Amino acid sequence: MRIGELGQATGVDVETIRYYEKAGLLPDPSRLDNGYRSYSQMHLERLSFIRHCRALDISLADIARLVEFMEHPSTDCGDLNALIDQQLSKVRARLASMQALENQLSILRSRCDSAHSGLECGILHELVAAAHGEACACHAVK
Repeated sequence: MRIGELGQATGVDVETIRYYEKAGLLPDPSRLDNGYRSYSQMHLERLSFIRHCRALDISLADIARLVEFMEHPSTDCGDLNALIDQQLSKVRARLASMQALENQLSILRSRCDSAHSGLECGILHELVAAAHGEACACHAVK
């Protein structure tokens, strides 16, 4: 199959496919007599694997490590477990950060319970105060 067909089959942009090739995540395809790249089922499966890993927010460097494990299946998977544990830690840290952000926005939102003019708006007042280096409700020390 040609690169456009591979892209359609996997939902990956053609430029991204070329990038993955240059990065060594996808092996070079064979070339047809006319010079076009010819991708195989193996390329489709590898690209689907990469896409799935990216959907899990796994970095390209870590995907390269996972590809190495795929290419050497007799390797002990302890490093693979550690890689996923690290990914879980990153996700948990982002979740905690997002929860803190949600709390800050909720506090900020509580400063204005109805429509007012900008001069009377508690939200705007808090944001302007923070811009002036003053303490704001959403970043109050607890």
